[in-house]
Amino acid sequence: MLRDYREEDADAIVRVARAAFAEFEPHFSDWPLFTANVAKMPQLARTGEIIVAEDGGEIAGAVAYIGPRAPKPAFFDPAWPVIRMLVVDPGARGKGIGRQLTEECLRRAERDQAQAIALHTTTIMTVALPMYLRMGFVRSGEAPDILGVPYAVYVKSLA
Repeated sequence: MLRDYREEDADAIVRVARAAFAEFEPHFSDWPLFTANVAKMPQLARTGEIIVAEDGGEIAGAVAYIGPRAPKPAFFDPAWPVIRMLVVDPGARGKGIGRQLTEECLRRAERDQAQAIALHTTTIMTVALPMYLRMGFVRSGEAPDILGVPYAVYVKSLA
C-alpha cells in the first residue's frame, strides 16, 4: 500500500534507507558521510513529497518526488520533476515495491503536467538502474560523483 509520508514515519524511513544502501558501503569513499546524508531523507519532505510503501503494516520502502518548480540540484533541468532516494527494505525486495513507488512518481509528474521526469543513479545500483531503463528512462548526461561513485542523469519523456 502506498501513502503520503507523515512526520512519525521519519525514523522508519531512515532505517529503511540505511538498510537499502548498506550493500554499497565498499563503493563509497566516506561511508559515515554517505549514511549521514541518507539519514536526511525525511528533510526532502520540505521541498517535495515523500511517498511511503507499507507491507504488512510496516514501512517497506519510500521515495521522494520533487516537483517541477521545487529547488533541485543544478544538473537537473529546473522544469523536470525529480525522483530522489528510492529505497526498499532488503527484506521486502522482489515484491515490486520499487516499481510501484516509481510509477507513483510518474503519476505525480503527469498530475503536474510535466513533459519529462528525471533521476540520477549509478551503475552499482544493479537492480534499480535496469528497472529504470525498462520503464523508459534514458541516460541524458553526467551527474557529479558522490564520494567516488560515478552518477548519471536519466530522463523519461512524458509527452
